[in-house]
Amino acid sequence: MYKILANTQFLGKDVVYLTECHSTNEVAWEFIRSNRATHGMVVCAENQTKGRGQRASRWFSEPGKNLTFSVVLRHKTMSASSLFPLSQAVSMGVFEVLREVSEQIFVKWPNDFVHQGMGKVGGMLIENSIVGQQVDYSVVGIGINVNQRDFPFPGATSLQLITGSQFDLGSLLERLLPSIERCCFLLINSETTVIRENYLRHLFRFREMAWFDDGVPFMGRIVDVEADGQLVIEKQNGERCRYSVKTIKFL
Repeated sequence: MYKILANTQFLGKDVVYLTECHSTNEVAWEFIRSNRATHGMVVCAENQTKGRGQRASRWFSEPGKNLTFSVVLRHKTMSASSLFPLSQAVSMGVFEVLREVSEQIFVKWPNDFVHQGMGKVGGMLIENSIVGQQVDYSVVGIGINVNQRDFPFPGATSLQLITGSQFDLGSLLERLLPSIERCCFLLINSETTVIRENYLRHLFRFREMAWFDDGVPFMGRIVDVEADGQLVIEKQNGERCRYSVKTIKFL
């Protein structure tokens, strides 16, 4: 298993390496429940047998080929209304590294990473512990297809398929952690406007006419993402509709 020597202030200073687990998010929550978790703890697995995506979607990853890890964040003062800005901040931290690999990689709402023309490169799942109106802990699960070449389903790709080159997983993770931390500091410093503008600037299909399906296929364009994470699409007739996760499909 690779070592992490990231130049960070808190992220990755405490690392748990696992050969195999059901889900790195589940392991991270076990550490939180047993009071053994530290702020910035990273849980990495060579093989994740029951990885999860948004709304209980499965995440499949070939052992030893990809990055599957979770980050534990302990918040001092963060309201529940900041959950989507947190998602945007971490997304941009991951995106900035992936974009160095290919300029055709974009963030796909709400927090996937796709190559325009080749398919999904990675995704995130953020789970939170909320006490009252305050967020206590967040566990950010991140999966990136790195060196895998064959997938059991259509629509997926990897950094190796995109570039033709093999990547060192440890080196890639060492680049990701400082980038994620830097974007988290933007949120801590209340620079949500910077985060939002950067997110929209690199959002897949932003302001482009494309096909979507909300039960009925239609042409429209993404015009905004609201503070609570709802996607705003303007249809061809000028009507603006708001969608939450799993209520809209990209065709």
